[in-house]
Amino acid sequence: MDFLASLLAAPATLAALLLLATALTAALALYALKYRQGLRLRDRLAAANTEIGQLQARDALTGLLTRTEFELALELAVQRSDEKQTPLAVLCIGLDGFRGVNDSLGHEAGDQVLRVMADRLDVACGQRALARIAGDEFVLLCDGDLDPARHLAVQLLELLARPMTLGSQELALTGSIGIASYPCHGPGAQLFPAACLAMATAKAAGGGAFATFAPAMAVDHRDQMALRNDLRLAVQARQLELVYQPKLDAASLQITGAEALLRWNHPTRGVVSPTVFIPVAERHGLIPSIGNWVIEEACRQAAQWRENGLRMRVAVNLSAYQVRQDDLVDRIDAALARHRIAPSRFTCEITESVAMEDTQVTQRTFERLRQSGVHVSIDDFGTGYSSLASLRRLPAEELKIDRAFVSDLHSSADARAIAMAIVQMAHS
Repeated sequence: MDFLASLLAAPATLAALLLLATALTAALALYALKYRQGLRLRDRLAAANTEIGQLQARDALTGLLTRTEFELALELAVQRSDEKQTPLAVLCIGLDGFRGVNDSLGHEAGDQVLRVMADRLDVACGQRALARIAGDEFVLLCDGDLDPARHLAVQLLELLARPMTLGSQELALTGSIGIASYPCHGPGAQLFPAACLAMATAKAAGGGAFATFAPAMAVDHRDQMALRNDLRLAVQARQLELVYQPKLDAASLQITGAEALLRWNHPTRGVVSPTVFIPVAERHGLIPSIGNWVIEEACRQAAQWRENGLRMRVAVNLSAYQVRQDDLVDRIDAALARHRIAPSRFTCEITESVAMEDTQVTQRTFERLRQSGVHVSIDDFGTGYSSLASLRRLPAEELKIDRAFVSDLHSSADARAIAMAIVQMAHS
């Protein structure tokens, strides 16, 4: 004890102990500081993870649920449905003609349309799970059987069809809705695909309506997919063909031109009507290659007729998708030049509904057709789309009266009166 007391009493030892105590105190303080910083960092990381999870659960453009979150909600809903023995339904909602908005007005306008439509659906759906699953497609989960789901579908279709204003332009779109119900349409995992098939069926029928899933739709969908895959190879496989319908002068009965009509000689299906495969081509982006082939082949045939001493105008039909392409007129001019066809001997037939589209791209295409000297014909005229003010601005040199007014001219006085009025108006 005396030795320890004398050691502690030494000045050097005392200083060393004080230094050690100070170091320990500083180390403890530093540890406490780091510990508090670690807690704050952990809390911030947890908050960030929560925020990231919330962002991942929401579509960045519309703020609606994502497809992943909807599928989780559907899985839970199916479990509750099994427990309570109550039905539920899924509605798949697609916008009709949305691709045309992007093509003609630009993607910024398309994004604005999606936000407006998402807001409308969100307000109408209340607390129901609503998600955006693709570019212009939404999906909705609701309790109950098919009757309330159909009633809701009617309300949503009316809501989607309301016009909206984009800048200085008013725009109106329609929607197509597919409905599938659990458990009557199969297990929960099949509910979402079944609703999408029903929506595709409603869209293929013209849109602006809803369809309830039926097993036959799955068979038809598989057939459509097979048709699409075969159509992709049809041009390279030389399965496409143009047949020509002559145009006669009513007074002289002389052939003055020919309209090129597209046919598909399928190796196993035989001759496939364009009313069957053109909608498939438009829906899956195959129109550009097919349209290019039609223009080239019609020009080649016209050149061959010229070499044989037969000079007449040849006509091709242009789809709405082609008219919205900025380089359409350039491709027509190039094909005419390759085959040494005068532009005045070439006719582009455009349906009245497409001709009345008051979009910048469409109007620019018409103006360039006028400048190039190509003959323009308005097909299916009189079906109700026309605005006389718009008609005056079009470079049309020919109106083809819709067949509904021509097929019964011999028996219907009304049809004769309408046809005569159209002829007189066109000449005026």
